[in-house]
Amino acid sequence: MGSMQTERELAPKEFTFESMNLQVGVRLQFITYRRIKPMQYFSTLIGYVKDEYLIVKVPLENGTPVGLVEGERITIRVFSGMNVCSFACTVQRVFDRPLLYVHLSFPDTIQGTSLRAAMRVKVDIPAQVLPPQAGAAVDCALSNVSVSGARIESALTLPESGGEITLEFGLPSPLGDGEMRVRTQAVVRNVNAIRKEADGSEMFAYGVQFLDLDPVHHTMIQNLTYEVLLADRQNIV
Repeated sequence: MGSMQTERELAPKEFTFESMNLQVGVRLQFITYRRIKPMQYFSTLIGYVKDEYLIVKVPLENGTPVGLVEGERITIRVFSGMNVCSFACTVQRVFDRPLLYVHLSFPDTIQGTSLRAAMRVKVDIPAQVLPPQAGAAVDCALSNVSVSGARIESALTLPESGGEITLEFGLPSPLGDGEMRVRTQAVVRNVNAIRKEADGSEMFAYGVQFLDLDPVHHTMIQNLTYEVLLADRQNIV
């Protein structure tokens, strides 16, 4: 990402295990090196015994547990606060079905970088702008989002810069059981015509700033940006 990365991240530095403040159930990225290209999976932390081992869930690939072998080298990446940390481990012991967890060696060194607070990531989330009085909602889409605001793409015109809107969209439920609806006031900060569609209609992009985001929704958006970033760093806007 070249110069873009230097604008958003500080130079890597060493972290202590305690400074990561890892909580049971935290989402981890689990990277294996058995193939030519490193493979990335998601896992969660079950627990740890300091200076001895970590216990994490065996990651799944298409619903099937990833076959891990004792002595195998892996990398764990995790978000902690506003830092992304990574460290090397080796597989110590695999507990197969029905438990599906693995003991990993306790990290010797942990490298981390600090991320900007309102990191913006690419998404494609259906949304609606709700009318101030009775009337039809305007369908639109969020093309990027952060805890401070979003970019909306719409074929219909919305208020000019400085105007307020009520925005509603869905986010994956933290319990993994569907989605949670987010409704927030937002103010339009900029408007741009971005392209013409095949039917001749114009698409507009609106940069909006959230005004009264619920703390629960703030955390959900923060988690979403972390997961999008974990999946692919190119998704940082």
